[in-house]
Amino acid sequence: MKHQTLDQLHFVASVKAEAIPMMTRVQRLQRWEELLATDSDRCLNALVGTERLSPELREIARSDNSPLTVAFEDPQLRREGLRDDTYGEARRFFELSDNQLHGVVCSCHTGTTIRARWAAARVRSIAKMSNGFLAWLRDTFLL
Repeated sequence: MKHQTLDQLHFVASVKAEAIPMMTRVQRLQRWEELLATDSDRCLNALVGTERLSPELREIARSDNSPLTVAFEDPQLRREGLRDDTYGEARRFFELSDNQLHGVVCSCHTGTTIRARWAAARVRSIAKMSNGFLAWLRDTFLL
């Protein structure tokens, strides 16, 4: 076997480096929440009827200028492995259940538009729950 540098391999093959997340799930959620909170008055588009979509359509559901778009616009989250702004990719990347993601992006909670501050609060709530139920109780009722 002949040893070749990565540059040499580019001439004979397509070499793709797989992103290895360095941030924890909670850190990724906190980063998304921070991005949403940065422009809290920004009007974002909700995804319509995610709970009524078939699993296949839900995976590829997206909307321009959605809370998912805010996450995908961030170079840091893309470096961590966020591949696009679809519902399925956000569920995978942020390790969310359908119920959790539905609560952040679906139009049945807010109508067709969402204020970024509202989405930020929903993501913040999920991140706090991820730190443990006791931490969530403390933060919710004692602060």
